[in-house]
Amino acid sequence: MKKRIVILGSGESGTGAALLACHLGYDVFVSDKGAIQEKYRKALDEAGIPWEEKTHTMDLILNAYEIIKSPGIPEKSDVMKAVRARGINVIGEIELGYRHAGKCTIVAITGTNGKTTTTELTYHLLHTAGLNVRKGGNVGNSFAAMVLDDLLHPSQATADRVFVLEVSSFQLDDIQQFRPRIALLLNITPDHLDRYDYTLGNYARAKFRICMNQKRGDKFIYNGFDPIIAEFFEAPASGLKSTPIRKGFFKNGSIRVGVNRFDMKTGNLRGPHNMFNAVCAIRVAHLLKADPVKIQEGLDTFMPPEHRLEKVTVTGGVTWINDSKGTNVDSTFYALQAMEEPTVWIVGGQDKGNDYSPLMPLVKKKVRAIVCMGLDNSKIREAFGSLNKPLVETGSAAEAVKAAAGFALPGDTVLLSPACASFDLFLNYEDRGRQFKSAVMKLNN
Repeated sequence: MKKRIVILGSGESGTGAALLACHLGYDVFVSDKGAIQEKYRKALDEAGIPWEEKTHTMDLILNAYEIIKSPGIPEKSDVMKAVRARGINVIGEIELGYRHAGKCTIVAITGTNGKTTTTELTYHLLHTAGLNVRKGGNVGNSFAAMVLDDLLHPSQATADRVFVLEVSSFQLDDIQQFRPRIALLLNITPDHLDRYDYTLGNYARAKFRICMNQKRGDKFIYNGFDPIIAEFFEAPASGLKSTPIRKGFFKNGSIRVGVNRFDMKTGNLRGPHNMFNAVCAIRVAHLLKADPVKIQEGLDTFMPPEHRLEKVTVTGGVTWINDSKGTNVDSTFYALQAMEEPTVWIVGGQDKGNDYSPLMPLVKKKVRAIVCMGLDNSKIREAFGSLNKPLVETGSAAEAVKAAAGFALPGDTVLLSPACASFDLFLNYEDRGRQFKSAVMKLNN
């Protein structure tokens, strides 16, 4: 009899896991408490995988040999309480992918902020250097789906295959054997604490799981000047080489790694935080023997991901920047820190219990005017009202852009970096960023 695997959640990771498990010969069932997107329903139907949506039928779930859980499902949910009570083994999609990835090199990247940019940049540098590389995990393709693709096309799954994976704390919670050859921990700041009993130590320990299975010959690269990482850092396993990135790596517009210097003035990355992201990506490329000339070419041609300090346009001498992914105070701090011109700042949304005080020095020094964009802007007014800077409230992206255009002077930058979630006015941060960009592009029409 086939072993039964139940997939909880049918998004990118859940569907990828279901398709891989089906290919491996398991009896697979997919259960999603919400609605399943049409493209995922079609993929499951084509593979002959039964599924249910908008419910969890416990009789069909609790007879599983093993359960693969979407990272978005909390342990406190009713379905997970029932699964744990039954004692069924639970893993995540990246654990399933790792079990069947074969001979390959895995680069895993985590951190509270900067994961996506660093993952995209690492992939771009390796791809530019001609390595046999793919990217996925918490960004783009699920790891399981990429492993399945290699199993279906053995000629591309050579021993030099490299997977660059963005990995969230939620994904790391559900690993058992997952072992990256190179692991990166970019930073830790308070976030998602509702999933970790409102305890920073629990969240930090989840991040450190990225290196828990590493062994001699593997590499662990981490932020050597991050205070929370320093507080919770424990000596790695015997033989594991850990490398802290210290301050001073970026000087006079260039990054030095080993004997090589890389010019950062010729590329599109902005701000000290992105220089740190770049040194991490360069170190990975260096470890994987990429040609330094090709690394520089990759740095020069890299475009930041959408909604992350994304340059939209320059119109009337004003530069418009979309940083809609700035959904917490820490990421907005980095965005404001990167601004070199007088800035009109668009901020606001669904507050997550924010403490805006870390932003005060930057707002005082760099911001010309504040445009609030949200249903309730009282905390922002309270936080920054004492600065006596122009401050207006708006209730849509179009209103915010119009107000910002009224404040901005030639040579200024308008920065959308909300420091808040988007769900008061928008579907998600992508919707917020795209509505912002659309409104900016209509200014001169």
